[in-house]
Amino acid sequence: MSDEPGSTAVADPPPHVPSHAGDSSTTVGDRIRFALRGIGQTLITAGMVILLFVVYEVYITNVFAHRQQVKVHSALEKEWAQGKDPLALPGGGSVGIPIGDGIANVYIPRFGKDFAFTVVEGTDDASLQKGPGHYVGTALPGGTGNFAVAGHRVGKGEPFLNLDRLKTGDTVIVETKTTWFVYVVKGAKGDINALDADGVPGREIVSPSDGNVILPVPNHPATQPTEKLMTMTTCHPKFTATQRMIVHALLNPKLTAARSGSRMPATIDALYGKAGA
Repeated sequence: MSDEPGSTAVADPPPHVPSHAGDSSTTVGDRIRFALRGIGQTLITAGMVILLFVVYEVYITNVFAHRQQVKVHSALEKEWAQGKDPLALPGGGSVGIPIGDGIANVYIPRFGKDFAFTVVEGTDDASLQKGPGHYVGTALPGGTGNFAVAGHRVGKGEPFLNLDRLKTGDTVIVETKTTWFVYVVKGAKGDINALDADGVPGREIVSPSDGNVILPVPNHPATQPTEKLMTMTTCHPKFTATQRMIVHALLNPKLTAARSGSRMPATIDALYGKAGA
């Protein structure tokens, strides 16, 4: 074509572009490889979503739960400092305690001095996001019957992550405004799963629907309670909710001590030196 300005010459026709209509160059193998690439990309994306979900459940929820645990712990300590006791109710029952409020602190020497959680009232999802939750209607700390507490095992604060490490004879300390209660894990020496003299084992694995484990006398519906028990429940195995791990403990009045101030008495502190055997 002419490059002169004002030239009336027409542009050269574009080169012929071959049509692919009816092109048979795409083989069956090409189509299979294309499909496999699509499947692979989908699987990678799904894997990333699952990985992010696991990170959120295991780590991020712990951050949120820790913040809420600090709040309920601070609120309970403030109440105690002001002379208020959420457990000092007419008749000694738990009716009337606001759901989600702190009622006591729990310590387990086998897990070290870093293990300390405020127990809240209620076992609904919102309450268990804050910390271990007291089953409404079960006994209060130190009361005759069964003081039953639930806690997450993985994520959301995971207070009962290592509940499976407890052994017969291990102590569980429950601090209220007035008392340091000390419970001792039941079972036979060397076999935490064995039935104790009262027919209650130290540990058992049950289905999530088995509510008998938090009865006043666990697994004995028609029996009047005479002992002061504590039951801790959590999911089992780790990372699943198909079953429940249950640990039962009995109050030891000889180890229990009055509380005056926030400092742990020497007799209670000494329990840490006996843990880990």
